[in-house]
Amino acid sequence: MTHYYSLNDYCRQTFGHKLYKLSLDGGMTCPNRDGKIGTGGCIFCSEDGSGEFAECLCGDITQQIENAKKRVEHKNKGGKYIAYFQSFTNTYAPVSYLEKIFTEAINHPDVEVLSVATRPDCLGDDVLSLLAKLNSIKPVWVELGFQTSNEKSALYIGRGYDNSVFEKAVKDLSLIGIKTVAHIILGLPDETYEDMANSVKFVCGNGIWGIKLHLLHVLRGAGLASEYEKGRFSCMEEAEYLGTVCRLLKIIPAGVVIHRLTGDGDKRKLIAPMWSANKKEVLNSLAKMLRDEKIIQGSESDY
Repeated sequence: MTHYYSLNDYCRQTFGHKLYKLSLDGGMTCPNRDGKIGTGGCIFCSEDGSGEFAECLCGDITQQIENAKKRVEHKNKGGKYIAYFQSFTNTYAPVSYLEKIFTEAINHPDVEVLSVATRPDCLGDDVLSLLAKLNSIKPVWVELGFQTSNEKSALYIGRGYDNSVFEKAVKDLSLIGIKTVAHIILGLPDETYEDMANSVKFVCGNGIWGIKLHLLHVLRGAGLASEYEKGRFSCMEEAEYLGTVCRLLKIIPAGVVIHRLTGDGDKRKLIAPMWSANKKEVLNSLAKMLRDEKIIQGSESDY
């Protein structure tokens, strides 16, 4: 039984094989850190800008790709890759610079997809024009850090834009043929299951192509750490998280590609929840729950 439409399923159907992500660092920052919108970033974000597993910013992009390939060569002999610009906001730079690094990545012979993580408020017309141009060479995906549709939660985490900005970004990207992936955080302080379900329904209702569900991690160096240490909130327990994912899968339309159902924070920085450090065990437990409860993606979708 296929419980959900995974990224691996999509890649095998579309490209004929699995694609491995190579996490790259474009050397950018974020308007929520340099003072344009705020400083310190969103309170869940570490000093690495959610790029703990990206290659170090040394050498050119081609060298980063080669270094990243070595990390997975034992399980991807002769395979192909997704060049994933992960750290910070990867459209927050002059377009001339973006064109240089993105073109270098997309023209690498082993790269079949360019994936760019960014904020929906950092997609000006010049950036969209560049992305359209690159998309004519090889597929381009844009990953948007949305996190929640609850405007009160968005204000609390310091996101720095309202929901309408996300709606416009997805529409603009769709008009130029770019596939979008929405990131949602599960377990934000004071959010109920209904809040999380509303966030999923919101992004799906705006026509996203893919979705990433993240467990809220408390990391050293992030603003959220002091809130946690003060007892401001508690993190989700494993059983609660797995049950929430199963419920959400049922309302995600069957055609939406599931890029992630959990995440693993940097163990050197992870404060809570510690059970999430064993990603393999979490995924095995999730697979068992999906089988036992016969969960099918989209079985309760309104779309």
